[in-house]
Order: sequence, then structure tokens, then C-alpha cells
Amino acid sequence: MNPKRTLEIGVFTGYSLLSTALALPDDGLVNLLKDQGEELFDFAFVDADKTSYKGYHEQIVKLVKVGGVIAYDNTLWFGFVAKEEAEVPERFRNDRNAILQLNKFLASDPRVDVAQISVGDGITLCRRIQ
Repeated sequence: MNPKRTLEIGVFTGYSLLSTALALPDDGLVNLLKDQGEELFDFAFVDADKTSYKGYHEQIVKLVKVGGVIAYDNTLWFGFVAKEEAEVPERFRNDRNAILQLNKFLASDPRVDVAQISVGDGITLCRRIQ
């Protein structure tokens, strides 16, 4: 991809932010959710509150250029997305349901091509096509 402008939403330990920053060229730039004017991003990484992912998507898709990529972390949510709700511990249900809704929404969003990767807790990559 050779991204030069990236956006990170949600920073837990900073590991993904550091990985992204190290992959950028010397003139690359990482942004943490602040007004960037008219310029579009090449790549966005989202690892924030899961119940807001769908809302983030509506905003991020406007900020990432056509051909750019949006990555969502934790989209398999401990494997709970493949289980019946009754099998999921109560404390994980809201996030599980939000991730299920996001996954269904992304699969039908005509603005992106989607690939879900079963690395770690699941990463969904969305390439903006329109």
C-alpha cells in the first residue's frame, strides 16, 4: 500500500500505533482523531469501544481515500461471534452483538471490499472502492 497518511482510533497499549508508525516512510504521518481538513487518509486502524465501530465506519469511510484500507480489530471477539448468545458470558454480550452487527453491515456495504482474517482476535480489512 505504501501509506503516507494514517489514522488510529483507539490506542490501548500503543502496539498497533507503533507498528503502523514504523512501517511508514520518513515523510509519513500518523494521526489520532483530530481535524485534518480536506486531505484523505491511506489507512485507518480502529481498536476502540466495540459498540461504536459501526458509527466510526460511517465517519471513517469519508476520511479514507478510494483504494485506502480501514482495519477493524477484534472482529471475532474471542470466538463469541460464532456462538449462541446464551453461551457467551454476560459481560461480553453487548460487544459481541455490536461486532456481529458490524460484520453483517460491512459484508453488505457497497463502498468497501471486505476480508476477515482470523489472526489474534480477528481483523477485518475494508478496502474502499467507492
